[in-house]
Amino acid sequence: MREYQIGMLWIDGSLTFLEQLCIKSFLDVGQHVRLYTYGPVANVPDGVELCDARDVLPEDEIILHNRTGSPALHSDKFRVQMLAQEQDIIWADTDAYCVKPFTTENGHLHGWLAPHEINGGVLALPKDSPTLFDLIDYTNDPYRIPHWFPAKIRNTLIRDAMAGNRKHASDMPWGVWGPRALTWLLLQNNEARFSQPQDVLYPVSYKARRHMARASGNAEQFLTENTMSIHFYGRRMRAFIRNRFDGVPHPDSLVGKLAEKHGIDPHAAPILPNAQIKEEAPQDDG
Repeated sequence: MREYQIGMLWIDGSLTFLEQLCIKSFLDVGQHVRLYTYGPVANVPDGVELCDARDVLPEDEIILHNRTGSPALHSDKFRVQMLAQEQDIIWADTDAYCVKPFTTENGHLHGWLAPHEINGGVLALPKDSPTLFDLIDYTNDPYRIPHWFPAKIRNTLIRDAMAGNRKHASDMPWGVWGPRALTWLLLQNNEARFSQPQDVLYPVSYKARRHMARASGNAEQFLTENTMSIHFYGRRMRAFIRNRFDGVPHPDSLVGKLAEKHGIDPHAAPILPNAQIKEEAPQDDG
């Protein structure tokens, strides 16, 4: 089995304990972590290789979604460019916790989050993957109308374009290059057969996410012997812990117990009220 390093992106702001926990989880199983940034970032765990994100995508190519202000579009483009450029690397959102080292025998690592959705919060694609080529092709043209949009939205975008008002990806509905794109393209290219079952990368579903932050949540019930990662659902988990627990996880919750396991002090990097965090904008975050 080949050894892979982990690639992550953090655009701006200090890391909270939650990102520290996820990064440290990889380091503690002996996996090398490359954190790409566009400038100095505080609270980065020791042992992380800091890399200039400009080497993958220039700073002037950062795209924000106009309605939400989210950098998710840039994150979606960045991850596929990184996979195409770097050797032996697997993308991981900074809210992906490592249960055991990430690796792959065939170059693919992606998984089902729901019955009809493959998520890219953890992502590896072979260099010759048609899906990787298509994702790069789409993200290089922000005016291209996605085939995976519902017919009503797609037809509206087509009518606007024919009227001389082509919509930029930043003005399209949320998630234009996210899980819907990945799912549709993997299915079209007959590569969805390589996607892992939900218990491997997303054992705790989006709907059950709060179980991970509650003392009585018993989130461990969702894990199996096949589980490789636990997804924390970034912005939503941060908001829940900030609003319900004043920015620090309950020590008896899954998040709290994992922080203690990895020597992370949440009080040293709590999730602060009104924090303007511009991270990698995980694909599931709406």
